[in-house]
Amino acid sequence: MQTSVSYSAEYANAESLRRADIATTHAAALRSISRVVEDSGVHSDTGAAAAGIAQMLDIGGVLVLTGAGVSTDSGIPDYRGPNGSLRRHRPMTYQEFKYDAGARHRYWARSYVGWRQMKNAQPNIVHYVLAELEEAGKVLAIITQNVDGLHSAAGARQVLPLHGDLSKIECLDCGFVEPRTALDQRLENANPGYLERLDDAELQVNPDGDVDLSDSFIADFQMVGCLSCGSEKLKPNVVYFGESVPTPRKEQAKQLLEQSSSLLIVGSSVAVMSGYKLVLDTLRAGKPVGIINAGPTRADRKATYLWRASARDALEELIDWVL
Repeated sequence: MQTSVSYSAEYANAESLRRADIATTHAAALRSISRVVEDSGVHSDTGAAAAGIAQMLDIGGVLVLTGAGVSTDSGIPDYRGPNGSLRRHRPMTYQEFKYDAGARHRYWARSYVGWRQMKNAQPNIVHYVLAELEEAGKVLAIITQNVDGLHSAAGARQVLPLHGDLSKIECLDCGFVEPRTALDQRLENANPGYLERLDDAELQVNPDGDVDLSDSFIADFQMVGCLSCGSEKLKPNVVYFGESVPTPRKEQAKQLLEQSSSLLIVGSSVAVMSGYKLVLDTLRAGKPVGIINAGPTRADRKATYLWRASARDALEELIDWVL
């Protein structure tokens, strides 16, 4: 009896610690989402910054880190720009997705609708210019924080999707992986007429692939289960806020940085640590850091060259200088 009581107490204590850890990580994720990147007041001469970044590319071996700003011209909004999705939508954290069945159901209803726009998005000139610079040997590789797959679609060969991509779905219970296209067909079969009811609605997709829907539409949505174990804990193969980048990707990013001559940030505020750490590691290695972004970034004060411009405008200018 004493053993049973002791075991129950230990289990209750362990469960309490687990819940506290989840809550702490969730709170940290919310802080990351809400981080506001203020203008540092650092504004380098545009001509000098452009010339410096062009020189980096002339030398070659540049590691490029891209963010949502490279995909805005493809119809996918960014997070923290002037029209960023964070002004109207808070992304779900990993803790919400994993432990809250209701939150997970809301995500899949919204993502089922949003996937229509995500899967039809096409690369824009920024994606094509970066692929061309890679082909010319100016760019070593592209590390992207985006999950849209557009760099590869534009022909870039060495692409590391740091935060994963939306094209694969993983079961959190058994680990089974399914292509998003296959899951989408199963969802369509389970929800006949669902999309047609939204034909006249004005919906704007978010960077993580979902859209805002009314509670009535969410309630009507029917989720399907894992093909292997039947669980409905299906998750896009992307890194959510509050979730760590997988160790193999971290190691690959580290190796690419070691092989590179410099780091060029394009279309990212580097507000999250996974991107900002690349800046810090590059500077520790004594290599220059160039930044091209329309708004302020977390690394403005640390940049070797800071070019305040849209990714499209800057890349169109650079391609004429470098190639």
